[in-house]
Amino acid sequence: MTRKQIVITGGLGFIGSNFANYLDKKIKKYEIIILDKSKKNQKYLKLNNNKCKIIISNTVHIEKKLKNYKNIEAVFHFGEFSRIVQSFVYEKECFLSNTLGTYKILKFCKDRNIKIIYSASSSKFGNNGKNENLSPYSWTKSKNIELIKNFNQWYGLKYEIVYFYNVYGPGQTQSGKLAAVIGIFEGQFLKNKPLTVVSPGNMRRDFTHIDDIVRGTFLAWKKKLNREYFLGTGNINSIIYIAKLFKHKIKLIPSRVGERFSSNKINNDTYKILGFKSKIKIENYIKDFVKKNKK
Repeated sequence: MTRKQIVITGGLGFIGSNFANYLDKKIKKYEIIILDKSKKNQKYLKLNNNKCKIIISNTVHIEKKLKNYKNIEAVFHFGEFSRIVQSFVYEKECFLSNTLGTYKILKFCKDRNIKIIYSASSSKFGNNGKNENLSPYSWTKSKNIELIKNFNQWYGLKYEIVYFYNVYGPGQTQSGKLAAVIGIFEGQFLKNKPLTVVSPGNMRRDFTHIDDIVRGTFLAWKKKLNREYFLGTGNINSIIYIAKLFKHKIKLIPSRVGERFSSNKINNDTYKILGFKSKIKIENYIKDFVKKNKK
């Protein structure tokens, strides 16, 4: 029997690998195809129930790399440049991945009548929607939402869009250009260095655990609605509040270009449609982390 196939772009990254592991437990007799530009995080992938193929490539080459796969049912697109402030420094990489790469993904799905599940960013809604133009990252992610909806209108592209809210959890990057705030705090805590909080520290965010994110993404895939889902907790906290939960030294650092100061709560019916509600509180996660790693 020919296996159905699922493609996960960025499947060796923090979110992609966690989703692949979750998907492997939820479905059987599929071939899961991982498309990622780097294999350095391959150790986090733990698939046991389905056949797995790993292809190391940029998403702009998806047509060439996957031309021989004829039974693809869905593409989960996590493989984009995903940091706001760093998108000013790595502008070319951001546009290559988020604009050209995502166009290639959409065309691939359109030409083969494949459904796309797109990981969108909550940065689009900050400051009552004005923050979508705050950085190259925010702008490209926002425009990709428009493009997906237009592909649906123009060509009948099937899609579901899931908005992520500051994802954190075990296995997240703790240093480097792609490290997010919770991962950075963890890395600094483990090295007994002060937690660096960007001034003035009152920037507010909704933080969502990776386990909630992958569960919500899976639930969205099962729908056939061509719509958007918001996978946040609904709880918005300041960065300084989060830092203080570590009960550790804190150091304020200068503000940065592109820094987002607000995170708007979104009124939506995601819970009613998906039955999704976040289960993990960041306070409990940080408390457990500190207890486990306190010296």
